[in-house]
Amino acid sequence: MPSYRQLFRTPEFTPLFLSSAAHTGAQTVAGLALGTLVYRATDSPLLSAVSMFGPSLAQVVGATVLLSGADRLPARTALTGLSLAFATATAVLALPGLPVYGVFAVVLLQGLVAALGGGVRWGLLNEILTKDGYLPGRSLFNIMNGLTQIGGYGAGGALVTVLSPRRALLLAALLHAVAAATARLGLAARPPRAAGRPSAAATWRANAVLWSSRPRRLTYLGLWVPNGLVVGCEALFVPYAPDAAGTLFACAALGMLAGDVTVGRLLPPAVRARAATPLLLLLAIPYAFFALHPALPVVAVCATLASVGFGASLVQQERLMSLTPSELSGHALGLHSAGMLTMQGVGAAVAGSVAQLISPAVAMTVMAVTSAGATVALALAARPGSRPEPSKVTP
Repeated sequence: MPSYRQLFRTPEFTPLFLSSAAHTGAQTVAGLALGTLVYRATDSPLLSAVSMFGPSLAQVVGATVLLSGADRLPARTALTGLSLAFATATAVLALPGLPVYGVFAVVLLQGLVAALGGGVRWGLLNEILTKDGYLPGRSLFNIMNGLTQIGGYGAGGALVTVLSPRRALLLAALLHAVAAATARLGLAARPPRAAGRPSAAATWRANAVLWSSRPRRLTYLGLWVPNGLVVGCEALFVPYAPDAAGTLFACAALGMLAGDVTVGRLLPPAVRARAATPLLLLLAIPYAFFALHPALPVVAVCATLASVGFGASLVQQERLMSLTPSELSGHALGLHSAGMLTMQGVGAAVAGSVAQLISPAVAMTVMAVTSAGATVALALAARPGSRPEPSKVTP
């Protein structure tokens, strides 16, 4: 397995990494600024949560209509265009006087194009790296995401306080433009991985192939459901602790960073292969105690510890790639990304709705317990002998 240092010597890895870092930083700052802006305007935990994670809800539409473009469009052109689209949409969100329904229209449009972006980005990463390089490469990207989110939420909280949410959104738009320039200037012009024009019909056919295998179905559900329910807990940080939400998001990002380093570099293969279920349980259990209203330092520790469990996704992605033909790698990874983010949006909406009826603290406990139950159910379904399997799975 190549080291992190060797990955940076791989052609095109560094510009893809830097472009993704700028994109993540922009989304982090913009999400916190937008969630704060909407909560101040509406005093609604539901609308605040959906404004931050609402783009994820639209990814299900992109995954059923646009995703065939992940393997059928030139990666450099697609990534550059998508970053420019995000820059424009984020600048629109900063317009004074934009009504709440206008905010959500832009947010859903962002989610629609983001579904394609995940497939293009991770398909290109899988193409750039060798077969044994994908897991440490994705681990390094996840580490970058964690560090960028720590800095982004910290900087975003300061920008929202010192400047204003709208000015923070303008800075996020500028970061998206930087991501576009980095992709355009740093990546090589590569032909698409698959022939044919992107279309809804091609997307449906590839989705049907990927969904036809029971092991792949269970892997996808494990990637989507427990993760999405716990993100519902995170979506309530703003109404749970309005003055410390940036700190809690940064703590969660720190825990995710620790989990990715542990899974990507420290766990031996034999242990890593069995780590998904314990990590997913760790992801949920600390949030089960939020109904007790622990002190803020305890809350911060719980958020950090829980997010270590996000490392489970690396184990699950490695399994997904072992079950997927190479010509569908971009589409498969895009479906994973779109489905995961869609479930995160669903989790945010459900958590916000429950918080409207009871309280943010109790809603977080409900989401955590549900996530742990989903993890146990999927683990039991995947046990050998839980259902007869054909001797050979045809992708």
